[in-house]
Amino acid sequence: MMPDTPAPLAGSQESVAPIEAVTPRAFARPAEWLIILVVVAVDQLTKELVRRLLPLSSDPVQVIPGLLDLTHVQNTGAAFGLMNGVDFAYKPFVMIGIAAVALVAIAAYATQLGFHERTARAGLALILGGAFGNLIDRALFGHVVDFVDVYWKTTHFWAFNVADTAITVGAILVLFDMIGLGRRHASDPV
Repeated sequence: MMPDTPAPLAGSQESVAPIEAVTPRAFARPAEWLIILVVVAVDQLTKELVRRLLPLSSDPVQVIPGLLDLTHVQNTGAAFGLMNGVDFAYKPFVMIGIAAVALVAIAAYATQLGFHERTARAGLALILGGAFGNLIDRALFGHVVDFVDVYWKTTHFWAFNVADTAITVGAILVLFDMIGLGRRHASDPV
């Protein structure tokens, strides 16, 4: 039996709006899935090339002397080499767990965005692709392969890879969206 709903008063212009079905938002559109898949594929391909062609502990290959080398580094820690030198029991499983939780949180956040928020959605797709690419390495090898070494004179930035680059660019896009750059409104034409 349905509960009684008050009827509009006689002569009233008020009407009862129908209850709209709440539909969950899609996680990603095809273009966003494509971004994720391309990032993962390029990331895994470049890491495999580094594993095969650039032995661990070999001399770096100079690409731009004094600025950019290719090297082979194994990162057992988090982003930017954090916790790389720290060893503790079950570290690979802890790192995989942290990465998996981050992936779920980012995906959940993505479902809260409207499809008109293209900049943020593209940024999140890049972040998800990069995070998944690094998670694959952690799950299969217990470490992430980093190979891009940017430096100036004797100051080196942390070695990084394609996944890290996608995560960084994605975070910048999300930040741009947060401050209003590149944001589209639901009322804007598509």
